Amino acid sequence: MARTHNLGFPRIGAKRELKFALESYWKGQSSRDELKTTGAALRSRHWQDQAALDLVPVGDFAFYDQVLDMSFTLGNLPERVQDFHGDALDNYFRVARGRSAQSAEDHAHCCGGVAAGEMTKWFDTNYHYIVPEFTAGTQFKLDASRLIEQLQEARTQAVKAKPVIIGPVTYLALGKAKDESDRLALLDRLLPVYSQLLAALAAEGVEWVQIDEPILATELEADWRHAFSTAYHALKTAPVKLLLASYFGPLRANLEWAIKLPTAGFHLDAVNARDELNSALNYLAAHKVLSLGVINGRNIWKTDLNGVLQWLQPVAERLGERLWIAPSCSLLHVPVDLDSEERLDAEVRSWLAFAKQKLVELNVLARALNEGVDTVQAELAANRAAIAARRVSPRVHNPSVKVALSRITPELGQRKSPYAERAAKQAALLKLPKFPTTTIGSFPQTAEIRHARSEYKAGRLDRQGYLAAMRTEIARSVKEQEALGLDVFVHGEAERNDMVEYFGEQLDGYAFSQFGWVQSYGSRCVKPPILFGDISRPRAMTVEWIKYAQSLTDKPMKGMLTGPVTILNWSFVRDDQPRSVSCQQLALAIRQEVLDLEKAGVRVIQIDEAALREGLPLRRAQWQEYLSWAVESFRITANGVADETQIHTHMCYSEFNDIIDSIADMDADVITIETSRSDMELLDAFEDFQYPNEIGPGVYDIHSPNIPSEEHIVQLMQKAAERVPAERLWVNPDCGLKTRQWNEVIPALTNMVKAAKTLRSQLA
Repeated sequence: MARTHNLGFPRIGAKRELKFALESYWKGQSSRDELKTTGAALRSRHWQDQAALDLVPVGDFAFYDQVLDMSFTLGNLPERVQDFHGDALDNYFRVARGRSAQSAEDHAHCCGGVAAGEMTKWFDTNYHYIVPEFTAGTQFKLDASRLIEQLQEARTQAVKAKPVIIGPVTYLALGKAKDESDRLALLDRLLPVYSQLLAALAAEGVEWVQIDEPILATELEADWRHAFSTAYHALKTAPVKLLLASYFGPLRANLEWAIKLPTAGFHLDAVNARDELNSALNYLAAHKVLSLGVINGRNIWKTDLNGVLQWLQPVAERLGERLWIAPSCSLLHVPVDLDSEERLDAEVRSWLAFAKQKLVELNVLARALNEGVDTVQAELAANRAAIAARRVSPRVHNPSVKVALSRITPELGQRKSPYAERAAKQAALLKLPKFPTTTIGSFPQTAEIRHARSEYKAGRLDRQGYLAAMRTEIARSVKEQEALGLDVFVHGEAERNDMVEYFGEQLDGYAFSQFGWVQSYGSRCVKPPILFGDISRPRAMTVEWIKYAQSLTDKPMKGMLTGPVTILNWSFVRDDQPRSVSCQQLALAIRQEVLDLEKAGVRVIQIDEAALREGLPLRRAQWQEYLSWAVESFRITANGVADETQIHTHMCYSEFNDIIDSIADMDADVITIETSRSDMELLDAFEDFQYPNEIGPGVYDIHSPNIPSEEHIVQLMQKAAERVPAERLWVNPDCGLKTRQWNEVIPALTNMVKAAKTLRSQLA
């Protein structure tokens, strides 16, 4: 009998209950107990949603981030917060975002803002985690209270619990040494704490523990492979059974030795590593469980159940009760419940499965394996019909888009002149000072903006009323920028719900959900649009908004666009053609918008590619193929403009040092990047690589409520000037400001402008 289990469930709630509870607590509008009650209610509901499984994950719930949870479980707190008193949850939020709730911070000045932990992307997803911090002196001390409390909750609800933890080698790999120390040198100190944790779980009656090691899907040096051997031989005497889980890709050279590690079970992502299944079966010890990820945990298309059964049934016959089936990875990366969608296009809806529906698919497969295919004939027939309908739907295929793709030539991606010539023309036109100041695009999404948007969508506000409301907010943004003295303005993006969804709503080939939210980080949720067909742009999308904003000021106004690679990577993308083809379609559509902005007189255009790096394959051997088509897509989008038009791009919360040559090849006139949380570390690449164009290293961490001082910004920019010539530096925040409030933004930008003036005087 094949067993069913899940690697993790979305924790935000079907209606984003966790988001609203967190933000209420952080604002001091609700109590810590109320926040914890919401967390308990969500856990209970999600366990019930998974009740049909043979084993249910426990410990996958986090108030901010599962990696940060693991840091606290292991007692690995940054030194700057080790002496804070008060509730442990508030210390947790200090690491996550620089401070906790207002009411929790008021009792002592010493408990105010601290530097938030660095945040970066979780492998090749759009989820962000808080980076563990290490030094040569790092010590670990077990605090299993969070996990034990959740297990005890689960026990009272008769949940068939399987605790989920991050494995020791991945935990070290995800972290960053804050000195010159070797992370792997900490393994001997770390493993005893893992042993203690597993013993504590066993004492709670746990039989199986899922221990996630997703770095197995990456290329590993010999010392990291040896670390796996050391770790799992040390843990093999633990009084629980370990299910070692890998996901997000094939294991390649890591497969044989990983599956032979001394654990009771191994999880293989059979969606992304389907061609490794036969080898895995041959390497599998006679006593060992093989868990197969047979449902895609990263995308929202229905699984071809009939196709899966063709290859899965022989495996079930071979393994019997040693076969477990599951989604490929945690369902954290997909929305909760398709049944909530009442307005989604019916045809597109019939092709989809969200988290709860994926578990239904898993149950159908299990019944087919355990009780016979005849018991699920109706379900399999309905699935077959949905898969076939999507394959032949005329809404998916647009012949004119195919023709446009066939006409792409290398010349589309080339600027008319080299950067040096363009820069001189742009400087003469824009007349900007040294260290020019700007922001990344968005300003706070106020209650007035959200109210007008919801009223308009509900039909209670007509089109003219909505336009008037958005123009009022745009005018406010322009007025505030005039008062601040910024050099290049933005219109504030009041009309945009999300930097990807806004464009997808105006492109043919996209569909949209009401409640298809997924967590990006903390309380930040995004609702990825659904790219189901060929992409085209029926009309201009941003021109009138930018023209209106420019009419209110003599300062240069940036046109704000999201680039094709980011739109692709932050969408749920069709899986019936290569991603590169969908990206080229997006590039042609956004190129039309760039040219229309230029025709309207806009001379600075920012094309955000925040997600360029996160699309990298996990294995370096495959990077160049991706980077070639990704960079070319950006160039197609950006490079049809005149020399005088200044092209900006923005990237955030990723490590760029190892792809700096590809970033340079994008040939944007100005690139803005996140550097504030990493203390300008991300600029290290520029010491050896002579980046030719202009750079704006982010100096204001917008994901924290802390307000940077003028002195701090000057210090960061002085560090930047050690790596990049001062005459090519811009001063800007590290990302858009939509998640902040005006009472935070104004003082922060005031200090930023003051810092730029100080830098100019120093330069003079």
